[in-house]
Amino acid sequence: MKRTAILIILIIHGLLVLAAKKPKRPNIILVMSDDQGWGQTGYNNHPILKTPNLDKMAENGLRFNRFYAGAPVCSPTRASVLTGRSNDRTGVYSAGYAICKQEKTIAQALKNAGYKTAIFGKWHLDGLRGPGVPILASDERNPGKFGFDEWLSVSNFFDIDPIMSHKGEFVEMKGESSHIIVNEALRYIEKEKDQEKPLFVVIWYGSPHAPWRADDKDKKPFGNLDEKAQNHYGELVNMDSSMGDLRNGLRSMKIEENTLVWFNSDNGGLPNFGPETVGGLRGYKGKIYEGGLRVPCIIEWPAGIKQSRITDYPASTMDIFPTIADLVDLPESNMVLPVDGTSILKLFTKDLKTRVKPIPFRHVGKAAMVDNNYKLLSLDITKNEFELYDLVKDPNETNNIIDKEKDIASRMLEVFTAWNQSVEASVAGKDFPNGLTEPNGYNVQWNTLPEYEPYFEQWRNRPEYQSTLKNGNQVSPEN
Repeated sequence: MKRTAILIILIIHGLLVLAAKKPKRPNIILVMSDDQGWGQTGYNNHPILKTPNLDKMAENGLRFNRFYAGAPVCSPTRASVLTGRSNDRTGVYSAGYAICKQEKTIAQALKNAGYKTAIFGKWHLDGLRGPGVPILASDERNPGKFGFDEWLSVSNFFDIDPIMSHKGEFVEMKGESSHIIVNEALRYIEKEKDQEKPLFVVIWYGSPHAPWRADDKDKKPFGNLDEKAQNHYGELVNMDSSMGDLRNGLRSMKIEENTLVWFNSDNGGLPNFGPETVGGLRGYKGKIYEGGLRVPCIIEWPAGIKQSRITDYPASTMDIFPTIADLVDLPESNMVLPVDGTSILKLFTKDLKTRVKPIPFRHVGKAAMVDNNYKLLSLDITKNEFELYDLVKDPNETNNIIDKEKDIASRMLEVFTAWNQSVEASVAGKDFPNGLTEPNGYNVQWNTLPEYEPYFEQWRNRPEYQSTLKNGNQVSPEN
């Protein structure tokens, strides 16, 4: 009997020791800028823009030279972050399309795993097209429906003094939007940090998306440029400053060590501000060349990324969900399959040379696939015409080698064709046991909805709305 009691005590002691050694699950913060090009950081040697806070983050974490947005415009990339899937699978075919209500998101998965979840800033997955409109609580695709306990959001772009929606209650905010959402996120983190549950927080900026509006102090360094450029760069300066507030806030709360902060942009840069916006790469936002897809990305997590470095390993926003699922040991049942991303968790501790799973893209008839050094792309899938580039030798995609490298092209085309067929199956609802419960592809101009009519007067004279008018009529913006 004594031996049994001793054995039980030893087993309990061993379990307690193991529990004590098991690392605490990290807080996770996903941050995404809006229309920031690959070249628009100080660490990527932009000729006039300084981003000291992003530079410090890069010095302390894992910086990517080849990180890709899930698509060359915003809403599709947001869907890829939340699901780990290429955007067409989720019904988000382009900017302003709604995410399928049957999708499973990273927020839902982490909430089920015991995380507190929150989002601050742009949403743009509810199918509403137009500027800056807050989201009604009755909206079937508001952030709360996809796993967020707390949300302070707008549907699309927003700038100075925005009207936002706090879980459906409209709130007039004062100040520049980047600092507003970071300050609100920090307030939430401060309130929740001492609870037993770890935190999952999403911060999705509205900058530097048009219409560009910046404070005078942020525009000052660019006084020799035209007004649009001053405001555009001023928004980037302010956004970088808010990243400094975020990092300092985590340090002041003494939680920075085990908080993973993942920063990236939602698509390539804009053509209005010169080739330096995309670091000289080919194409801009909306294009499937590198300038439209390659974006800045930094991951900072002192407890998990102990040695800062720069990697050339190709990765994408579709990898975010699988990586976090791997990190927190989430079961595969938390995802809708197939998932197009893959975990890059091993990259946190050692450099990897070869990616096993290619990175696929599909957007309004265009498509691409990145397989390590090579990129296959088509400007119109229906024409069955493709281009092939060696991105290591030719990062600016100037030399189409599809006729020279027939074996590589044939292999990649076979992989792409199989993937494209699987996407068509997803679009048809084959990923769900009972098919689609409603058609995909929902999008509508927000001010045509009767439920928004009582609130329309609040926006009619706002700069966000006025910027979409042409000859007195509203033009439905693409982004």
